[in-house]
Amino acid sequence: MISAELALELAKRHEWARTEVKPIDPITVDHPDLDIADAYAVQQAWVDLQIANGAHMVGRKIGLTSRAMQQQMKIDEPDFGALLDYMIMRSGVQLRHSDYVDPKLEVEIAFIIGQRLSGDSVTVEEVLEATQYIQPALELIDARSYRVHPVTKRPRTIVDTIADNAADAGVILGGNKVSPADVDMPWIGAIFSCNGVVEETGLAAGVLGHPANGIAWVARRIAPYGLAIEPGQIILAGSFTRASATRPGDHFVADYGPLGKVTCDFV
Repeated sequence: MISAELALELAKRHEWARTEVKPIDPITVDHPDLDIADAYAVQQAWVDLQIANGAHMVGRKIGLTSRAMQQQMKIDEPDFGALLDYMIMRSGVQLRHSDYVDPKLEVEIAFIIGQRLSGDSVTVEEVLEATQYIQPALELIDARSYRVHPVTKRPRTIVDTIADNAADAGVILGGNKVSPADVDMPWIGAIFSCNGVVEETGLAAGVLGHPANGIAWVARRIAPYGLAIEPGQIILAGSFTRASATRPGDHFVADYGPLGKVTCDFV
């Protein structure tokens, strides 16, 4: 298991990349023997740094929920990261492209939790009962280490991604707040457009068959550490489209039909 000192050192590398807006080498370049448990230790060290500097944890994001992405990353389960208060934005936000290393957007469903979810046997039914409401969201992802190393051409691994807080940089909430009981959740769909051109379409069933599966998974995953999903937290269930690249001047619209729209602009 990685030492606390090394975890903190690697966390500080990612924080430097985030604040300086400059990519770093994936941590597995210098430490090829790190495993997924080590990566989560680095992630937690980074979260602890944020909290020490005044941030508040407000939820979690779940990634790599599609089978295709899991196969690409050579894993058999999703990953997760932390959502902090400064990451939460509202539909219509203008984002400075130069504030991010490699910003991309994904189409998601956000769960706002009303009751505590804990233990290693949390079910989809329990998630739905505990959810206050769901609403459309866009996740802003930003790889702080090179996706493909410029010299070695080696792609970053799942260990690098998890250590980088699962590449999470922000959440844009919008559309309508809906009770889970009022929608057939796997059939929630979205049309995702950039500058009026459709980039992606998808159904929420792309998230492990049902978006609530991701919420149940992360509740079970964190249970051995004495952690739970707490009331009031925002949990992003995972993307059901590919990540879309962004450029200055881009205008994005995610149209969820009866659930409303989420928009954002890059300047």
